Amino acid sequence: MRIVIGLAIVVAFLGHALDHYRIPALDTFEAIIYDARLRLTMPRTVDDRIVILDIDEKSLLEREKGGEGRWPWPRDRLALLLDKLFDKYGIAVVGFDVVFAERDDSSGIRVLERLAERELKGVAQFRSALERIKPELGYDDIFARSMKGRPVVLGYTFSSDDPQHAPKKGRLPDPVLPAATFSGRNIGITSWNGYTANLEELQKAAAGAGHFNPWADDDGITRRVPMLAEYNDAYYEPLSLAVVRALLGFPPVKPDFLKEGLSKDYAGLEELQVGPLKIPVDERVSTLVPYRGHKFSFKYISIVDVLNERIDLADLKGKIVLVGTTAPGLLDLRAAPVDSVYPGVEVHANLIAGILDQNIKQKPPYAAGAEFALLVLAGLAMAWLLPLLGPFKATLTTVLVLSLMLATNLAVFHFGNVVLPIAAGLVMILLLFTFNMAYGFFVEARGKRQITGLFGQYVPPELVDEMSRDPAHYSMEAESREMTVLFTDVRGFTTISEGLDPKALSQLMNEFLTPLTEVIYRHRGTIDKYMGDCIMAFWGAPLPDPLHARTGILAGLEMQKTLKDLQPRFKARNWPEIHIGVGLNTGRMSVGNMGSRIRLAYTVMGDAVNLASRLEGLTKVYGADIIVGEDTRAGVSDVVFREIDRVRVKGKDAAVAIFEPLGLRDEVDPARLDEIESFHQMLELYRSQNWEMAERQLLDLQKMSPDRRLYQTFLERIAFLRAHPPGSEWDGAFTFETK
Repeated sequence: MRIVIGLAIVVAFLGHALDHYRIPALDTFEAIIYDARLRLTMPRTVDDRIVILDIDEKSLLEREKGGEGRWPWPRDRLALLLDKLFDKYGIAVVGFDVVFAERDDSSGIRVLERLAERELKGVAQFRSALERIKPELGYDDIFARSMKGRPVVLGYTFSSDDPQHAPKKGRLPDPVLPAATFSGRNIGITSWNGYTANLEELQKAAAGAGHFNPWADDDGITRRVPMLAEYNDAYYEPLSLAVVRALLGFPPVKPDFLKEGLSKDYAGLEELQVGPLKIPVDERVSTLVPYRGHKFSFKYISIVDVLNERIDLADLKGKIVLVGTTAPGLLDLRAAPVDSVYPGVEVHANLIAGILDQNIKQKPPYAAGAEFALLVLAGLAMAWLLPLLGPFKATLTTVLVLSLMLATNLAVFHFGNVVLPIAAGLVMILLLFTFNMAYGFFVEARGKRQITGLFGQYVPPELVDEMSRDPAHYSMEAESREMTVLFTDVRGFTTISEGLDPKALSQLMNEFLTPLTEVIYRHRGTIDKYMGDCIMAFWGAPLPDPLHARTGILAGLEMQKTLKDLQPRFKARNWPEIHIGVGLNTGRMSVGNMGSRIRLAYTVMGDAVNLASRLEGLTKVYGADIIVGEDTRAGVSDVVFREIDRVRVKGKDAAVAIFEPLGLRDEVDPARLDEIESFHQMLELYRSQNWEMAERQLLDLQKMSPDRRLYQTFLERIAFLRAHPPGSEWDGAFTFETK
C-alpha cells in the first residue's frame, strides 16, 4: 500500500512536468530556487567595460548648487553631453534608458516664433534676428545633430493597452526582423498594441533604438527580458541587444531553429545569432538576466560630473555607456532576484555584459524532458526504497538523494549555464519522505494500539506507553520469571452479599475494587483477574521490575490504608465495613497467555502463585492484614516485618516462614517496634517448647493490644500443644490441612 500511494504521488508530479496541469505553488517554489542559485553563484564583481551615467540626486540639484536642475533637461545639454562623451572621453557606444517623446521648448523658441507671426509680424529687424539665432534655439535639432554618425542608441517602450486607445507616439526604429519571419511557427513572442517612442528627427539621427520592456514574473520580480517584441507583425529588439549590435557594427539578427521540434507544438527557436554571438531564448523568446551581483555591480558616474569634465579620461575611454537614473522620483526602480529595489538601467547593463561574455543561463527545450526523467527515476527509487527502510536509514537516504540532486543541479547551473527545473523533484521527494514517515508513525500508533489491546486491561496506561515505544520486546508468549504475586479477598463476603440487594452489591464492589485497582496501577502492578471479591495481581511482567517484592508490599500496605479511608463513605450509605486480607509471595513462576484456543488470559502459574493464595487465606487465621512469604521478605530491606509463624500449607510438605509487613522503617512507631521484638522473643520460646514462658509473654502482649487475633491464636495453640506434645523433632511449624 505504501508503494502504491508513493507511485500515485510520483504520477501527480509527472502531470505537472508534462504540462497537463500546473501546480502554482511549484512554479513559485521554482522561481525561489532560481533566485537562490543565482545569488549563490553570481560573481559579485564590478564590470568595468560598462559605465552608467546616473541622473542621480546630485545631478538634479539647481545650477547654483552644482546640478542641472529637474528632469527633463534642455536637450542642448544632452547634445553637449554627447560631444564630451565621444570627442573628449572617446566612449565606444552610448545607450539612453530614456524616451524623448515630447518636443523640447525650454529654449523659448516657440514663444519667439509666435511673436514673429503675431505681435511683431511687421518688425523686419526682429524676424531677421530670429532667423539668425533660431539654429541655436532648436534644442531638438541640436541634439539630433550631435547624434549624427555616432553610435547612439535610444530607448522606447511598448504598451499593451486596449488596441483602440493604445498610444502610438513618436517614431519606432526599423524592426530587426520583418513580418512573416516566423510564419507557420508557434512562436510565443508577446504582441503589443501601442508604443511611446522618440521624436522622429531624433530617431532618424540615432544609430538605433531598443525597447525596455523587461518581464516581471507573477511575483513582481524581473528575471528575464524579451529579446523580440512583436508590433504590427514586425519584431523589435530590446535596448541591451541594440547596444551590443551598435558596438559590433549592427550585424543582422538571425533566428536559430532546431531542425526538428520536440513536438508539433514546439517552434524550435533556441537562440538568436548576432554576429559571432549567440543569445539563448526560451519558449517566449526571452532571455534570463545574468545578474552579476547586488546593485552597483557597474561603475556609476554622476552625469553632471561628465558635463563639468570632472571625470578622468580612463574612466570612460572605450567604454559602453548607459544613461539612466537611480533617483527615486524618476521611477526607474525594479524588484530583482538579487535586490528588492534595483535600478532598471542596471538590468540592461547586466544583459549587455552577459551577451558579450556569452554566459547567459538558458532553459533548453530538453529541460522538460530532463525534469520528467528526474521525477521518474528519483520517484520510483524513493517510492520503492522508503517503505523498506527504517526511520534513520530512510532519513539518511532522503538527505543523500536531495543533496545529490541539489549539487548536480547547481553544478549544471553554474558551470553549464543550463537552468533545469528542480522544484517538483525536491517537493516530490520530501512529500514521499513525509508520507512514509507519517505512515510509519501511524503504523507505530497501530502497534501502540495493539499493545494497548493486549495489555491495557492488565497494566496501567503509563506502562502501556512505555511498552509501546518498543512493542517488539513485549509479547504474551509464556515465559518463566522471578516475580511477586498478590491475592486479596474480602473477609466475610458471603454474609455481606446476603445482606445487600444485587444492585447495591454491584455498587459496593465497584466502590472498593476501583480504588484498590488504582493503588495497584500506581505501583506499576499488573492486574491478573478479578475473582468475585478477590483481586489477583503481580509485579515483574510484562515490564521487568527488579524491586517487584518491595513494590508489591507497598501496594498491599496502601490498599489497606485506602480501604480504611473508604469506611466513612460506606457507613454513610448504610453499607457494611469491608476488610480484606492480602497475601504476597515471591518466586519463579510462568507468565503469559494461558488457556484454550477458545479463550486465553495473561496470567501467572506455579507453586509460588499457589503459596500466595494460601497466605492470603492465613490472614484470617492470624488476624493479620497482610502476610508475605519468606522470599518476599528477603527481597526488601527498608520495611519493618513481624515474623508470624512457620507453616506447612495444604499441598506443600516444606515449611515456610511467614511475615507481616507493618510499614516503612521510618514510619513505624517505636512502641510498635518494641511489641514486635517481644513477639519475636515469644516465638523463640514457643519453638523451644517453653510453653509457660511463651504463654506469659503472650499474655503481656495481649495486655498491650487486647484485640490482636494473633496473640489469641498462639494462646490456643499452646494449650493444644501442652495437651498433645509435638515431640523432640518438632521444627516449630504448624501444618494446615485446609486451604
